Amino acid sequence: MPVPTWRLAAAAAIASVAVLLLPLPPPLGLVVADGPLLAAAVVDWLLAARPSDLDVERELPGIVPLGGDASVTWRVANRRGRGAGRAVRVRLADELAPSLSATTRRARLTVPANGRAAASTAIRPRRRGRFTPTEVVLRVEGPLGLAARQSRRRLPGTLRVYPPFTSRDEAELRIDKARILEVGLRSAQGRGGGTEFDALREYSVDDEFRRIDWAATARAGKPIVRTYRAERNQTVLLLLDAGRTMAGRVEGVPRLDHAMDAVMMLTAVATRLGDRAGLVAFDREVRAVVSPGHARDQLSRVTEAMYSLEPELVESDYRGAFAEALVRFRRRAMLVVLTELAEQAVSETLLPALPLIARNHLVVVASVADPDVATWARSTPAEAGAAYRKAAATAALADRRRTVARLRGLGAVVVDDRPGRLAPELADAYLRVKATGRL
Repeated sequence: MPVPTWRLAAAAAIASVAVLLLPLPPPLGLVVADGPLLAAAVVDWLLAARPSDLDVERELPGIVPLGGDASVTWRVANRRGRGAGRAVRVRLADELAPSLSATTRRARLTVPANGRAAASTAIRPRRRGRFTPTEVVLRVEGPLGLAARQSRRRLPGTLRVYPPFTSRDEAELRIDKARILEVGLRSAQGRGGGTEFDALREYSVDDEFRRIDWAATARAGKPIVRTYRAERNQTVLLLLDAGRTMAGRVEGVPRLDHAMDAVMMLTAVATRLGDRAGLVAFDREVRAVVSPGHARDQLSRVTEAMYSLEPELVESDYRGAFAEALVRFRRRAMLVVLTELAEQAVSETLLPALPLIARNHLVVVASVADPDVATWARSTPAEAGAAYRKAAATAALADRRRTVARLRGLGAVVVDDRPGRLAPELADAYLRVKATGRL
């Protein structure tokens, strides 16, 4: 497709001024002034390299964490066709999504004869998900810069924006702490914890009397105690609610994203300590399933399964999700339900379904609390609007406490904490369960 350039427009403007100054009638003046210019533009267009003769590549980073920095690179090669023997000027426009926050989606390159040129742009994604840019527009100018050839080129690509693993450092701290306890490098308070037999050793004053192995004591002629370690190969199944209540924002981030951070932290901690972790993501229907495992890539598998999830504005079907979990995973497990503790939603959907899994599994319910609500409840209102807000916040906190009490009454462990603390507190709950052998 022929496209005029800014140089042609500037030359036409100068010619128009010249027509006004020439002592010729207007039609003849236009022919004299603009005729050669138009002919030059046509010749320039004919001499311009065809966009199809250029080799174009787009290099995407593949995976970028939400809010992380990365770059997109375009490469253009001029090695065939009529333009291969001379340098060509190329303009390029890409269809990068606005939420990728690219510094620019356009580039201008001068590609040498029989050579290559590259340009890049920085991106900083503001939204999770899968991005599939498929086209770029190429505009190749003629030798005189008066006209250009333009066409679209298909360059399918995939860019995945993962949720940020903000609790990664906290996860490493807990993994290290659990391993230190397991090998007995901590004080006597943590020595010998767990339920799986580990070894026999000589009694010390810090050991519990009930740990003495009397048969070994009789053989050795001195007190011998049994030491235990936390059991391995247990199953942790994370049930991630992606329904309407998880669309609400806490500190500017959807509740679902806070829950994803907790999912990643608990998966990392559990698998590194020898247990198996899996995922069931659901709303009105089950949307993703990752079978429990403890391979090194399990965290990547879980993240891959949930990174593109967005909250659906529908009621979540807990009964269907629990039934799916029971069918797939019959062995006793720690089932972690990540949801929102809205009293009405919990009363109508979660509580009636909870007995399905509470009979044979250890159930943990985790939710992120909104610190703004607690702040409003503690505030001293100075005007009517603030007083109403304080009353609403106080009522909301009371409803939440009643919901937590009802869940605990059914035998569930409840973790309800603010952003940044939900994931660590959930990991601590898992470690306590593991240490006491409740699985």
